[in-house]
Amino acid sequence: MALFGKIENLDSGSNDNKKDKNISDIEKARVLIIGSGPAGYTAAIYAARANLSPILYEGLQPGGQLTTTTEVENFPGYPSGITGPEMMEDLKKQAERFGTSIRFGMATEVDFSARPYKVTIDDKKIIEAEAVIIATGATAKYLGLEDETKYAGGGVSACATCDGFFYRGKDVGVVGGGDTAAEEALYLAGLCNKVYLIVRRDELRASKVMQERVFATKNIEVLWEHQTLGLYGDGVVEGATLVKKKGTPEEEEVKIKIDGFFLAIGHKPNSDIFKPFLETDETGYIKTVPGSSRTNVPGVFACGDVQDHIYRQAVTAAGSGCMAAIDSERFLAENPLK
Repeated sequence: MALFGKIENLDSGSNDNKKDKNISDIEKARVLIIGSGPAGYTAAIYAARANLSPILYEGLQPGGQLTTTTEVENFPGYPSGITGPEMMEDLKKQAERFGTSIRFGMATEVDFSARPYKVTIDDKKIIEAEAVIIATGATAKYLGLEDETKYAGGGVSACATCDGFFYRGKDVGVVGGGDTAAEEALYLAGLCNKVYLIVRRDELRASKVMQERVFATKNIEVLWEHQTLGLYGDGVVEGATLVKKKGTPEEEEVKIKIDGFFLAIGHKPNSDIFKPFLETDETGYIKTVPGSSRTNVPGVFACGDVQDHIYRQAVTAAGSGCMAAIDSERFLAENPLK
């Protein structure tokens, strides 16, 4: 499917979803926003100010990934910084102020075959929307070790801000070499006795300023060229088994005693339910027309981390949310439903 094309078959579709699932609760909307966070809330602010009466469903993590971040220092307008949860609450209140209907719920199925587009919420309700803005973000990746499941809730975490409190004064490990890993390690260093930063390569991918902060923090020890083989402990994490310089003559097994094991190795875009209708790249990021938020389906727009694999910043997510709202406003003006 091409990203450009004529708008075809945009009249009202059938009620197949209603019949198949016996769903009687159907609501109509001009603009439906799926997901919150900087992208979703910003899209809601702009759509509401354009008198589009947007409905926004927050998903499983209201406020998105930023609610798991402590100090946000690089978002314009906050010279002294602000916590992620506080900033998301500000954006939410601003969206509500202009008339956005913000609701807790998760999109479980979509039908983008014809307008109005049908989105099923929590398998119970269908929203028939003239335009849809997708802002579902991305989810943290795991290594795929059985021990990650075994010790879930017992020492394994993908969110230092959420769970770091429980490891005050203890030793922990952080896996990863990018900005996220550096930020997690620095945050934990303020709480924990010692932080091992487990890096697969012989260098960090993190930005220079983040690298400098890591190297300047005395209780962070960087374990270069180390990979995790597994975790051990009686019911809870008590240590990790690593391999150093895997595949080389210097390969050796290393054990470290830790109480917490934090993953910071990237994210997977939350796009699975949209793949039957929308073009995505090999990782799952939704493709958009360069310079816009338009997807291959006219009237369906994507913004934020679900379509951005390059920048992945709060400010760029907010900017793309603004684009999505303006794109949807123009689309609705040019393509009114009869």
